[in-house]
Amino acid sequence: MNVIDTPVLDLKIIEPTVFGDERGFFLETFREQWFKEHVADVTFVQDNHSKSSRGILRGMHYQTQQTQGKLVHVVQGTVYDVAIDMRQSSSTFGQWFGIVLSAENKRQLWVPAGFAHGFYVTSDTAEFVYKCTDYYAPQFEQSVCWNDPQLEIDWPISPEDTVQLSAKDESGLLFKDAPYF
Repeated sequence: MNVIDTPVLDLKIIEPTVFGDERGFFLETFREQWFKEHVADVTFVQDNHSKSSRGILRGMHYQTQQTQGKLVHVVQGTVYDVAIDMRQSSSTFGQWFGIVLSAENKRQLWVPAGFAHGFYVTSDTAEFVYKCTDYYAPQFEQSVCWNDPQLEIDWPISPEDTVQLSAKDESGLLFKDAPYF
């Protein structure tokens, strides 16, 4: 596997080694000791899998307690994945990074605890899989406004698509009003 630093501190792209032939392909998506040595010394406790349709935007979510680091990837379809550094002590506090994750490119993104995270589905459907370093705790969950004018996240929204949000995401906080770490 290849680890690529992003412009945002501690946020990492992971490119797996893919072995393919006329029968299909094989790749390793996670190996604990390798991950601890090359990416982050964390332990994962929960795996999640979601399916969404084109135009659905999930995020920008984080938990103020029971903070979650996430190792994310797409097993079907394509998404634009975004993370925002919510750590006041970080040199990249308030900066965001976005990347296309797809079943085709097989890339993963490591999103450490202390980041808000979300994705926008650009294919007809997408299945999104992720490992978490702590359990989901809805009582501590926050949502930053996906289209906050201060952040200026450059979502790849097609003119013919309508962004679909949950009620929680429709009422996301402006970055300036959100709790930080």
